[in-house]
Amino acid sequence: MGNSEQVLVVILSSFLALFLLLGILALVKVIQILNHLKSISQKAEKLADTAESIGEFFRDTAGPTAIAKLLANITEAVFNKHNKTRKADEADDKKT
Repeated sequence: MGNSEQVLVVILSSFLALFLLLGILALVKVIQILNHLKSISQKAEKLADTAESIGEFFRDTAGPTAIAKLLANITEAVFNKHNKTRKADEADDKKT
């Protein structure tokens, strides 16, 4: 093997070692990024579960709340009508 061939082998082996080192570093970084994405997805899943439970709570309480609001509206309408008729009767009594 000649001198130029030895130089070529050294250069190629240096580049191979460099590419292997860069590949290992890139693989480590990719694994770190994947672990970070995994933790983000777990947090997002917890948040989605919380939102789902809140939605279920509002869905379950929507019926009783609607009934209570309906009853409140009915009583308000009755009392307003009663107050209007009483005011009208008082006005009629004042006229006579």
